[in-house]
Amino acid sequence: MISKLEVLAATLDHEGNCLLGELEQIKKNFLQIESNAATFYLNCYLSPFIERYTDLSLTIRSLSNRRHGALIVVERKDPLDPFLQPGIPVGAPISHTLLESIFYPGSPLHDGAVLIRADRIVSAKHVLPLAASQDDERITGTRHRAAVGLSERCDAIVLVVSEETGKASFASEGQLYPVITP
Repeated sequence: MISKLEVLAATLDHEGNCLLGELEQIKKNFLQIESNAATFYLNCYLSPFIERYTDLSLTIRSLSNRRHGALIVVERKDPLDPFLQPGIPVGAPISHTLLESIFYPGSPLHDGAVLIRADRIVSAKHVLPLAASQDDERITGTRHRAAVGLSERCDAIVLVVSEETGKASFASEGQLYPVITP
């Protein structure tokens, strides 16, 4: 890719040679590389804290395909109680069917975040703190701002699915990263 970029840069000053299509393809390739890396790191970040990663992955994929918005907080080392407004207790093992039913549009628990601790869905309908900054163009809505906002304050991993686009992301250390949802 670097050599291709060098060739394109060398031909930029030729008026008859429009490179916009090729630059768009390079941009797509970079985004795919970023998404692959983010998915790999997400697995690495979650695996020490949650064994049911496949259920979580299946949930994210299904919600993404259906464009059902979601916000899922996975607690790691930092306790989250100081950052979350109280939610509705659930107290159930992680399962993709339960998570999908929670985020089904119109469900009483649909709005807000689900809290996962170890392999349990602790509670739902939490309100999260919003991100301090609105400069990042990936932070497109309230769910995304909440995901980034919580991850700015603690080590939690926050998964988010956009209702508008179906794209899935995760927030860590105040940054938002795309996740592959095949």
